[in-house]
Amino acid sequence: MVESLIQRMEVRVNKDQIQESPMSERHVEKSNSSLLKAARKTHKWLMLFLGIQFVIWSVTGAYMVFFNIDYIHGDSLIKNQQVKLVDSQINFSIKALLKQYPQAKNIQLESFIHQAVYRFKVGKDNYLVSAISGELLSPISKPDAVALAQFEYTGSGVISHIELITENPPFELRASVLPAWRINFDDFGAPTLYVSATSGKIVGKRHEFWRLFDWIFRFHVMDYQDSEVDNTLLFWFSLLGIFAGLSGLILLYFRLLHSRLLNSRFFSKDEAEINNDDSSLGLKQNKSAQK
Repeated sequence: MVESLIQRMEVRVNKDQIQESPMSERHVEKSNSSLLKAARKTHKWLMLFLGIQFVIWSVTGAYMVFFNIDYIHGDSLIKNQQVKLVDSQINFSIKALLKQYPQAKNIQLESFIHQAVYRFKVGKDNYLVSAISGELLSPISKPDAVALAQFEYTGSGVISHIELITENPPFELRASVLPAWRINFDDFGAPTLYVSATSGKIVGKRHEFWRLFDWIFRFHVMDYQDSEVDNTLLFWFSLLGIFAGLSGLILLYFRLLHSRLLNSRFFSKDEAEINNDDSSLGLKQNKSAQK
């Protein structure tokens, strides 16, 4: 009696499991369908919104990778020659310099074209003094600025324009180095050298590829206002880009899973047809044998 009751309970449990399994499969299929729709909708609208910026990132990033950064900086425009200083040429000592400029700081003995000079600061102002005669050379004159530019320039182009900038510098020059001489050369890429009128140093090396690089870099970092990086805008675009990528991965998963299910159904159908053919062939052989 007890054994029969146990058998009946097992049969009932098996029936319940058989009845519940289709419901669970339907529930899984329904949840998968909802996830697929949500992922497809999210990916579509996010890529529609972010697609233009993604293209901008790709194009600007390709330009910045293609060109050597040293060339963009203009390092190839100047020779950066180091003139050897001779002690016999230095007739004006540092002691005499400090006597004449007692507040001088950051004193450096360097060269200006072919002559030895002292470069130093008094407060925020730069000074250039000859180490041979003690003569104050700053602010340097136009011929001296041209001579330095021609001495350092590596190209063969001639000077096409010279200008002294004392205020409102162009975007490619820092305001802290003013006053400065702008010297343009008629050469490939329209190169420009900026010579500080106070220190006698080259403080800027620019050409058209640098200027284009500067605009491209602004677009790449989403610098769309006030020449400053908008970190908030960049953060949200990056975050939405991550969501777009995740939704694309979900779509890829369902695409691969769907194709795998189709393949499994296709092969199972072929196997069933083969089995049916084999069974029908076996019946025909049995009937022929009986006859």
